Amino acid sequence: MKEVNLETSKREKTGKSSCRNLRNDGKIPAVIYGDKKEPNYICLEYLDIMKEISKTGFFSTIFNLNLNKKKIKVLPKEVQTDPLNDKPIHIDFLRVTAESKINISIPIIFINENESPGLISGGVLNTVRRKIDLICKINNIPEKLEANLKDLEVGSVVHMSDIKLPEDVSSVIADRDFTIATIAAPTIMKVEDEKPEEGEEDEEDQEGEETKEGKEDEEKEEEKKEGEEKKDDVPKK
Repeated sequence: MKEVNLETSKREKTGKSSCRNLRNDGKIPAVIYGDKKEPNYICLEYLDIMKEISKTGFFSTIFNLNLNKKKIKVLPKEVQTDPLNDKPIHIDFLRVTAESKINISIPIIFINENESPGLISGGVLNTVRRKIDLICKINNIPEKLEANLKDLEVGSVVHMSDIKLPEDVSSVIADRDFTIATIAAPTIMKVEDEKPEEGEEDEEDQEGEETKEGKEDEEKEEEKKEGEEKKDDVPKK
């Protein structure tokens, strides 16, 4: 489990205008809630929190927020972003303790792809789920889950039961063995150029020659008839 320490300061004012002023000063407004306590309205340095947001597993990282010389253990729950530039504008943190049990989404990574006969032969990895919702204590949050593709052929299916979970960690969905991924057959369509069958070209040439010869015979026949007609039209002396 990864833990990060961050310095914070208390917000004296709340509201849209106050939050806007904080952002203009290079800070991010945030709130800490949960554990049946009053919420704490705080702010963090923009660069400090952006460094953590850009890392993998931000939402499964435990933060120790230093506020007024006291450490508050929290888990990120939501990051609100500006719709125009996608920059964070507000963060919600959930206050937790060592005994807190939480629901959390953990990313899945696929390993040993180069040892899967199905993928080596051209199969395609069809990912159904990229994250799994788990129930666990905060001191037992896994950073990631692994799906092993070794020896899997085309048509193989990776189920939730194939994922090894840490002790005292369970899936939120417990009533079925749902699918994580499948290895599908390639769907490439081969397009072959149509080639004329043997003899077709010769037949076409032959038909052309026959047509030409037929026209020549017709022309000769017409000339012969015209000659005979002219001969008949000559007056007899």
